Order: sequence, then structure tokens, then C-alpha cells
Amino acid sequence: MEDYKKRFANILAETGALFFDDGLVLKDGRPTPYFVNMGMFDSGKLNYLLGEFYADMLVENRKIQNIDIIFGPSYKGSAIANAIANALWIKYKINKKFNYDRKEEKTHGEASGKKSMFVGAKFFDGCNVYMVDDVATSMKTKYEMMDKLEMESEKANIKINLVGIGIGIDREQTTAVYDEEEKVKLNVKGEDAIGDFVKKSGIPVDVVAGVREIVGYLYDEKIPVKINGRNVHISPEVKKQFDDYLLTYGIRD
Repeated sequence: MEDYKKRFANILAETGALFFDDGLVLKDGRPTPYFVNMGMFDSGKLNYLLGEFYADMLVENRKIQNIDIIFGPSYKGSAIANAIANALWIKYKINKKFNYDRKEEKTHGEASGKKSMFVGAKFFDGCNVYMVDDVATSMKTKYEMMDKLEMESEKANIKINLVGIGIGIDREQTTAVYDEEEKVKLNVKGEDAIGDFVKKSGIPVDVVAGVREIVGYLYDEKIPVKINGRNVHISPEVKKQFDDYLLTYGIRD
């Protein structure tokens, strides 16, 4: 396990960004024994460290040379893009531009008459864009942002190349399955959203770390994690609950 992944695991545990609790439910309606809240990286120090983990991943995997602009979907992605650009410069003296999208088009100021949907670095013909976000489950946001970039490309009459997507934590689970009444089916595997996305789009997806290796490392090293509101080691019982959850909903290890 790479050093930056170990540091990432330690910070996730230390801040409580990764926690276990009873009664947790995902946005798609499925129960989950754990959750990851990147909003806990809420100080200058922690925001920099978060950017550093992504920067280390990009540099170690030799991805950074092929990137012109780091793009973060609003809202969490925008802070992550900023943090990555800062970390690349401070740690590696690599200067990369970044931008993020608006929820509504801006029509005044520098965007007068242009209806700009993006803030920060300007796209140019042939630019290579790298999208970043906190987690990925369904990849719905990523498809939406691809459409948004395509619209911007057509409007500006330029070619924008999406060369990759970077996420912090891969939950390594399948998508939810719903019945005819749009109620989530429990204990049923859906699709491998990230794997299907890569196959359909041809765009690689990089992760700082997968949840299996994060939890496995914290368990083996007996590093305290917030469990039911208390900072304690992951017990064999909690680890089995986590493993059983991924047997039910996870992609194949």
C-alpha cells in the first residue's frame, strides 16, 4: 500500500471523515455500515492535505503531464480542484490551472453576452481536462458534467478533451436496483458503475484509495476510527459487518 494511501487512511480516521454507525442510509436508499464525509476536511491544513493526496496519486501514476486544467464539479469538487492545484505547486512546483462549474449561467461582468457556466481557467482548443470529485457510486454526476463540457465545447467551437477522472474514495460497490414502484431492492447487486463508465466512455477513472484497502489498513494497524460516536479500534465484528456489506453490494474484489 503506497505511503500516500496510508496517510490518507490515517487522516480519514483522525478527522472522523470515515465513520461507522447504526442506521446509516445512502442517498440511493440502501443501508450502509459506514460513510465517508469529505466535508470534514474543513480547515486550511486539512484542505491542503486532501489536495496533496490527489496530487501524489497523479504524480506517482504519471498522469499529471497530460493535464492542462483540473475541473471540479460544484460544490465539493470545486474545493478539491483548488486544493489539488495548490498542492501540486507547493509540493512539486507543478503549476496547473483549475476551474469549476456554476449552477446557473453568469451573464454579467466578464461573462457579459457570453453566458458562462464555468469559473476560473478558460478552456481552449485542444485542452486536456481532468475532472475530480470526492466519491463515486452511480457516476451520474460525471455523465452530467461530460454533457456540460460537451455543450461548452460546441458553444465555444473548440475541442475539450476529458482525459481522466480522479476520485478520493472508491466505495467499490454496485449501483442500487429499484422495483416498479421505484423502491430500492435490498440485498440485490446492481451494476459496476465505474467499470461500465470506463467501458462506455473510454475515459480512465483513478482513485486515491479503495475503501477495502483503507478499512483493511486501519483494521490491521489497530488505528482508532469513530464507531457509534466513539474513537475505537475496528473490532472483528465491525470488520465482518463491513466485509458482509461488500459481499452483498460490492463489486468483485
